[in-house]
Amino acid sequence: MNPSLDPEVAQPVPSPGYRILVINPGSTSTKVGVYLDAHPLLVSVIRHQPEELAPYKHITEQHEFRRNLVLKWLEENNIPFVFDAIIGRGGLTKPIPGGVYRVNRKMCYDTFYALRKHACNLGCLIAKELAKMQTNGCQAYIADPAVVDELLPEARISGSPLMPRLSIWHALNQRAIARRHAKEMGTTYDKLNLIVCHLGGGISIAAHQQGRAVDANNALDGEGPLSPERAGTLPASDLIHLCFSGRYTEDQLKRRVAGKAGLMAHLGTTDVRQILTMKDAGDKRAALLIDAMIFHTAKSIAAEGAVLKGKIDAILITGGMAYSDYITNHLRERVDWMAPVYVYPGEDEMEALALNALAVLKGERVAKEYE
Repeated sequence: MNPSLDPEVAQPVPSPGYRILVINPGSTSTKVGVYLDAHPLLVSVIRHQPEELAPYKHITEQHEFRRNLVLKWLEENNIPFVFDAIIGRGGLTKPIPGGVYRVNRKMCYDTFYALRKHACNLGCLIAKELAKMQTNGCQAYIADPAVVDELLPEARISGSPLMPRLSIWHALNQRAIARRHAKEMGTTYDKLNLIVCHLGGGISIAAHQQGRAVDANNALDGEGPLSPERAGTLPASDLIHLCFSGRYTEDQLKRRVAGKAGLMAHLGTTDVRQILTMKDAGDKRAALLIDAMIFHTAKSIAAEGAVLKGKIDAILITGGMAYSDYITNHLRERVDWMAPVYVYPGEDEMEALALNALAVLKGERVAKEYE
């Protein structure tokens, strides 16, 4: 790995083979992986049934339950509980610059009491607890959480001072794919201008200017294009009328923006493969909605071209929906006039987390302190 992948660079040192534990909590599962350097020894998904999670009123109350499941997984797979680093998925704390962060007391406090509740908030808590159980000075880390904020000052301004723009996006996967592309091109992330589009349950699009994401949409709260689970940007006046209509509670309306929104609201499913099958079978409504999602996604990609003033080295398309040739080919048709388009299907957050921890262990990147 090239030590100049990030602006924060330290002198690399020879690696004897570092053992890294990766923990990635999701809404209904916890992904766990053990890596020797960049090589996965075992990666699994521990699934949680609704009845298992039902006793916990708040997501943060699940951390002990999930921590014990990770320990059980290690024991069942005869994996020694000895690691050089433990890295968890970052939570929805305050906005922070991108990079690798050492998990400290303040991060745990801010995560435990974060306003936005999501299972990703458990990542740093579990990592810290397991690291403390080690006797070899093992450190706990997170890397590039969804709240990475490197926006230009202009990007933060909305039309109302009551509602500044926030960046909550697929920072971990986007930055990992950007670094991977840079390496393939024989250069480094901090030397390229890229537009990265992550096509998942939510769609996030960011302008990466020489190693910094200077603009990104708030994919968690529904800003941007419609997606399988998100409504995308909505007509503000209509949304206000709906809020005061008495038809929905606050929580129900939030679900109409993120969760039961987008393709789910229109077609009753978030399964894009199923929707594409419906389209191929002649379902005109399914075809229209897939094409609408592609249309609005392309519009958002083009908007980031203006942010970069047309100086774009490449457009990178990633995420689960990038496996669909129909979606990526139609996106390419709409945006490849701006820059070459490269497709990186899927999202390997586990590998991205492991590589970030490895970069710190090898001295290629300096871990930051959360303040």
